[in-house]
Amino acid sequence: MAAPDFLIIGAMKCGTSTLQAQLAAQPGIFMTTPKEPNYFSDDAIFARGEAWYSGLFDGAAPGDLTGEASTHYTKLPTYPDTLDRMAARLDRPRFIYLMRDPLERAISHYIHDWSQGLLPDDPVAAFESTPELAAYSRYGMQLAPFVSRYGRDSILLLRLEWMQADPQGTLSRVGDFLGKPNLRWNAELGAQNVSAERVRRLPMHGLIVDNPVAKALRRSLVPKAVRTRIREGRQMRGRPDLPERLRARLEGIFAEDRAHLAELFPGDPAVDFEAAP
Repeated sequence: MAAPDFLIIGAMKCGTSTLQAQLAAQPGIFMTTPKEPNYFSDDAIFARGEAWYSGLFDGAAPGDLTGEASTHYTKLPTYPDTLDRMAARLDRPRFIYLMRDPLERAISHYIHDWSQGLLPDDPVAAFESTPELAAYSRYGMQLAPFVSRYGRDSILLLRLEWMQADPQGTLSRVGDFLGKPNLRWNAELGAQNVSAERVRRLPMHGLIVDNPVAKALRRSLVPKAVRTRIREGRQMRGRPDLPERLRARLEGIFAEDRAHLAELFPGDPAVDFEAAP
């Protein structure tokens, strides 16, 4: 059965959608649709079986390098069975893991879930009730099982800051890692899945906002300037300013985890979050 040659395994809110779109646009590389199958992580999707997962790669041409991008694969403790399922199916895959400043990633995660109506306006309450906001930024903790199972040489560490400052150079790193030199960054694709553009979902959002009939009525009855003002009122204006006590607690957690990450990947430049891109 068909299986991916490589997987973008995270981290959430670190540019995985942008990198996936860039790779999907390259000749000789095939990326799945949907972008995030989450096959090995999500119980309901895993229950669809190997034939379903294999079928995601049916569109690949002979000789294509095949990949998928599922950030759920590095979301411990939410999906504890991911690696056991993966190891039973994939022999020697290559992994790409994007990171960013861990506190900034956690804040972007909060904005993402806030826009879905899943978290309150108060970030302190959100971080207290949702430990995943910090856990998914503990890159060392998330990657340690992959290093133990597949070895650190199977994992390419990248930084969102690198991709923003030098997109072509970052894509070239990926090409070298995958044995696909001469990859070319497509500037026309732009950034994907940007948190700053998110609008908070309303109660019954699907019925009153996404419904085609409701959309048509709004456009015919409500002036565009009014619609724009309402939409902007549902956007988070600027990144939330975390109280110093919460910020200090999170920075302590992330500093400890960064030391763990440095032990897993000694000398890797991606681990030094203080250095300029």
